[in-house]
Amino acid sequence: MTWVVEQKRSWAEWMALRVLWVGPIPTHLAIIMDGNRRYARREQREPLAGHTQGFHKLAEVLCWCRDLGIRHVTAYAFSIENFKRSKSEVDGLMELAAEKLSKILEEKDKLAEHGVCINVLGDLSLLPSSIQRMAAQAMLATRHNSCFFLNLAIAYTGREEITSAVQELVWGVAEDWLQSSDVNEGLLEACLYGSGNQEPDLLLRTSGEQRLSDFLLWQSAFSCLFFTQVLWPDFSIWHLFGAVFFYQRQYHTLTAARREALAQRCRTLEERDLEQCRLQHGDKVTYEHLAAQAAARTARLQAFMDYRKQRQLASLYQLASLTVGEQEGRGREVR
Repeated sequence: MTWVVEQKRSWAEWMALRVLWVGPIPTHLAIIMDGNRRYARREQREPLAGHTQGFHKLAEVLCWCRDLGIRHVTAYAFSIENFKRSKSEVDGLMELAAEKLSKILEEKDKLAEHGVCINVLGDLSLLPSSIQRMAAQAMLATRHNSCFFLNLAIAYTGREEITSAVQELVWGVAEDWLQSSDVNEGLLEACLYGSGNQEPDLLLRTSGEQRLSDFLLWQSAFSCLFFTQVLWPDFSIWHLFGAVFFYQRQYHTLTAARREALAQRCRTLEERDLEQCRLQHGDKVTYEHLAAQAAARTARLQAFMDYRKQRQLASLYQLASLTVGEQEGRGREVR
């Protein structure tokens, strides 16, 4: 299996692509890859065989996305809730994850050639130390690539992601990087795991289930949700075409909703700045006061985000360089 699959499109597929390119193409596709175990049962194979086939399908789907012009893909690979499955299945999934992360490191030159950047979203401390190390190495090895972005959600849930972001903001206020009045939707959003990506335009789930399963709860507020009956290993390029066509039909409604939400966020910021200025200057608030307040807030947020990025990078370098034995004190091994 390779992470950079290259396929030739059939005449029919090229014609479908040309039709879809007439309309808006989603920039960010989020995928809940559901149905691997049911696929394995149907084929009378072990569950791990279904998960393996699911990983192969993901690599294939990434090729289709590149052909379509979708530049960001976030795949729900392993939920924190999945640790509750049988030990044999969890151990098998961890071995599979280690194998695929190792393949990323083997193919880093090929990934650089295609401009593929890999990010792992989730609580890495819940993973075995060897996987923590390989995940950090994969992110560092590909972090300068900027043509295509693959986010792998491993040891992830949306609620844990939001909790982690809130904890960062609490720390920022406690350490005087931020003022309590600086905390808002935009800042919390910037502290989420995948903050470098825009919100998903299209969220796709296979296998017929119609729920989010704690995936990208914050980011999917204005996403187009597409559910299909097909099991993930059976997913084809035509299913993807159908999902994109469905998104195009919803595009204008979703865009209007996002635009209104952004306008409301801007109004809230302005009202908060006015409130802070009145606390300092009473009712004699001038345009200069408001501009100074906004500039000071922006400077604080930028300094906080720059320091946060430095901390994250330092943590990745530390994870990537430590041996397995040295990391056991940092992370909780899967038992």
